[in-house]
Amino acid sequence: MRNLHLPSCLKNLALAQIFMVAILCASLSWATIYPDKPPDADFFVDGATLIQPNEAEQINQLASKLLSEEKIPIFVVTIPSLAGQEAGGMSIEEYAASLFNEWGIGFEDRNNGMLLLVAHLDRKARIELGAHWGLTYDLDALKVMDTLIIPQFKERNFSLGILEGVKGMEAMARGLQLPKPEQPWWIIPLFLLCIVGFVLLIINLFKTGRSGWAWALIAFLGVMIFFMMRNAGSSGGSSGGFGGGFSGGGGATGSW
Repeated sequence: MRNLHLPSCLKNLALAQIFMVAILCASLSWATIYPDKPPDADFFVDGATLIQPNEAEQINQLASKLLSEEKIPIFVVTIPSLAGQEAGGMSIEEYAASLFNEWGIGFEDRNNGMLLLVAHLDRKARIELGAHWGLTYDLDALKVMDTLIIPQFKERNFSLGILEGVKGMEAMARGLQLPKPEQPWWIIPLFLLCIVGFVLLIINLFKTGRSGWAWALIAFLGVMIFFMMRNAGSSGGSSGGFGGGFSGGGGATGSW
């Protein structure tokens, strides 16, 4: 007779196991740490201590003006690492989306919030967009990431890279052309040096006649000047940002 109850016992055991797994998954989710929302006057949380005072002020000014004029919130969050947020098993995309939803960035009627997340020690960054943007602006977000943020991060200019990223995101939000990345300091001196050398070589050739190496050097300098000019021409209220917005899965990820 006892064997007749065996399938029922197995069923109860299976249900108990499923229940325990569900509790474990929920506990892992609850253990994830999210930064507190910034006060009304700020649009960033710098948990990794990357943002310098000058850039912090500009970020707040840009984000505040965009929010008051276009009702589009931009927020920046830096963390030391995902593991430090008890999110070591999550990708940066997953954590950014969860943080976006946890804060409710954006508004229910206009779900167009933006979040820039930087995980310093993981060497990863993520631009997360609200559901209003869909996937239409992923290429623009990727351009901001690849041309404005990551090049600065590779040079360890984290504060400047974050500010440049916010500028790019603001331009994207306004439908404007993305700002040009800052050129290295040596570009202009090198450009002038190439021009001077080019002119001196031409003068020398007119005086001494043909010289194979001189013509080759002129061609090389000409190509350099062409590409440098080409690149130079083409590189180119209260916070209230918490109100029921949620991530739409769009955005861009970068690493350095």
